[in-house]
Amino acid sequence: MLNEETGAPRPGRRGLLLAGASALLLSAAGCASGGGSSGSASATGPATGPATNPPEPSPTPAATAATATATPTVAALPKPPPWQPNASDVQPDVKRRAVELVTAIGSWPVGGQGPGAAKARVAALGLPPTLVDQAGPLAPAAAEAALEVIEAQYGGILADTSSVMVACRQWTRQPDGSIAEGGTTVDVRLSREQPRWAVTELIPGVPAAPTASPSPAVGQVLAQPRIQLPPAAVADLRSGVVHESVLRAMLDLAGTYRLSLTVLRSGHPLDVFGTSRPSDHPRGRALDVWQIDGQAVVDAATPRRLIESFMRDAAAAGSYNVGGPIALSGGAGNQFFTDETHHDHVHIGFTT
Repeated sequence: MLNEETGAPRPGRRGLLLAGASALLLSAAGCASGGGSSGSASATGPATGPATNPPEPSPTPAATAATATATPTVAALPKPPPWQPNASDVQPDVKRRAVELVTAIGSWPVGGQGPGAAKARVAALGLPPTLVDQAGPLAPAAAEAALEVIEAQYGGILADTSSVMVACRQWTRQPDGSIAEGGTTVDVRLSREQPRWAVTELIPGVPAAPTASPSPAVGQVLAQPRIQLPPAAVADLRSGVVHESVLRAMLDLAGTYRLSLTVLRSGHPLDVFGTSRPSDHPRGRALDVWQIDGQAVVDAATPRRLIESFMRDAAAAGSYNVGGPIALSGGAGNQFFTDETHHDHVHIGFTT
């Protein structure tokens, strides 16, 4: 404890007792010699007993807190498990190849930042390092990054070419040590080569800026826990480019199902893959669902009746164009369709 007036340490209880005892001894010696200051050695010389130091004062709570906060703990980035294709995928290695590239560019340890390090990681995959120059938002300036592939879905697959949309979530270390969460959806273009498919182009999704006055339905979709959205789709909603018909259908379907989306607009090919026909996605008039009630559309173990009922309910919600892994009868015109591209998701398109 400190003396409130002088700031000097106060002696502990034991020191006070010893000091008191010494004072009594000195007083007794003075009395025996007649007192006063006339030549008494005990009055002016050193103490004859053993020296005693007062105990060290205990650290104050403030000092303890200061020591505890002097070395703050830096939170580690998440370590998501690696993504793997489903055993029921039509061409598993096409998706695996696309995911390998996106992961190599979009995640790195401390010291692995920058285009040079990213190009070395891409070259180690046997792919052109120049693909890093097309990475855009997939390779932000950060000291450290971690990446989770939410899903890899076909944007199109033909005999010798393919598009794989890799929807991902990304965490980056900021200059102040904090962690920022973001992500994008990347359209990865591939061509068939031996022994593996080769990546020819990267087209990362770049959502429009948020609008100041989004539709009330946007807020309802974002607040609906039964609708799972990747980061690029969230940005699409906030930008105001997704049509009301899509928003209403999502909310309608969420009343019956839990749905996980791969893509709305950003990251989808501009044209229907392999054709010159514009896709409904870039115009904000379509959504792709890869998981229904927690079960992957591509998985052979997912009940076909679940997928069929979902596709029919999507049509009932106003979609003119519902594609999936099942050939359904009925509907108006070509309302239902199936092909290899749509064996891993349900496409739901609208005219307006």
